Amino acid sequence: MPKLRVLSGRDVCRILSEQGYEKIRQKGSHIIMQKRRGNTTITVPVPEHNELKMGTLLGIIRQSGLSRSLFETK
Repeated sequence: MPKLRVLSGRDVCRILSEQGYEKIRQKGSHIIMQKRRGNTTITVPVPEHNELKMGTLLGIIRQSGLSRSLFETK
C-alpha cells in the first residue's frame, strides 16, 4: 500500500472540491466542506494547517468516503 502524501489543509480542500465537495463556511482555521448525496449531506471539517497530521488526514478520508488512493503518493 503506497504511503499517504504530506498535505496541507488547502491541498485536501482542493482534492475534495474535485470530488464534488463545496466550501460552505470557515470559522477560524477550520474549513467546512459539504457534499449532498441524495437525501443525505456529508460534512467534513478540514483544518487549514500547513501540514496535516496523519491521523487527521485518515479521519478526513474516512468521513468523506473517498478512496485513499486520491491522497497517496504517485
